[in-house]
Amino acid sequence: MNHLLKLGDLSPAEIEEVLNLADQLKYDQKHGVDHRYLKGKTLGMIFQKSSTRTRVSFETGMYHLGGQAMFLSSRDLQIGRGEPIEDTARVLSRYLDGIMIRTFAQQEVEDLAKYGSIPIINGSTDYCHPCQVLADLMTIREHKGALQGLKLTFVGDGNNMANSLIVGGIKTGMEVAVACPKGYEPDADIMKWAAANGKFTCTDDIAAAVKDADAVYTDVWASMGQEEEKAEREKVFKSYQVNEEFMALAHKDAMVMHCLPAHRGEEITAETFEKHADEIFDEAENRLHAQKAVLVLTMGDKK
Repeated sequence: MNHLLKLGDLSPAEIEEVLNLADQLKYDQKHGVDHRYLKGKTLGMIFQKSSTRTRVSFETGMYHLGGQAMFLSSRDLQIGRGEPIEDTARVLSRYLDGIMIRTFAQQEVEDLAKYGSIPIINGSTDYCHPCQVLADLMTIREHKGALQGLKLTFVGDGNNMANSLIVGGIKTGMEVAVACPKGYEPDADIMKWAAANGKFTCTDDIAAAVKDADAVYTDVWASMGQEEEKAEREKVFKSYQVNEEFMALAHKDAMVMHCLPAHRGEEITAETFEKHADEIFDEAENRLHAQKAVLVLTMGDKK
């Protein structure tokens, strides 16, 4: 695996390889087994979006693997003052062993990989969030024992999370359903691909989408960069809330998932969130383990 730009670039076998290694690294960490696969290596982390889980998990992961992580704010880099991304890519490739970037435009991630000569990891764009979904798949498999044949339902805005969950779910043999208001659907090309490659539905009927689900996933109604739309989105999405009424339509042992941060009382009720808090925080923890696997498979000698 040379890069992680989007899940669409990975084969089902490559996704499974990431998940299997993540499981092993998590088990080893819990049992005091150290791995120094990235000893002496440096990851540059470019942030144009604020972050809690992404920054802390990547920094910790690099430390666990014997390397170091360098925080690079767009406010401090010349890229924030107009330096072309292709120049930044070629310069940083001569200093670093890998780059993780959390930004708005997917094209910036693609251009870093095109012009650079080191592994590029997408830490989130407006188009997709592959690291989060690898952790999500890891968590579902951890709790359910397998992914093949399960039904994954996403409720809310057809945003980067929806896009990546569709791809990750279909590639691992899951049925995927998305419930969102008209006009807020996921990427059209991704939905077309999903319909041609697996069992996929997109509807504005949350009850139909949640029925018989094994995992129900939600995210905030207004993502970063959409703050000015918050009031309007609250009106549009007010009925797209994960709560006990809708969870009663899912399988009895259905999981609830959230990529965090969560706005209790909006996209999910406090009652439902707390009832499934163990699953949600397992999911958050697994960002560390899934990303460690990605780091090893892209930057390490264990390729």
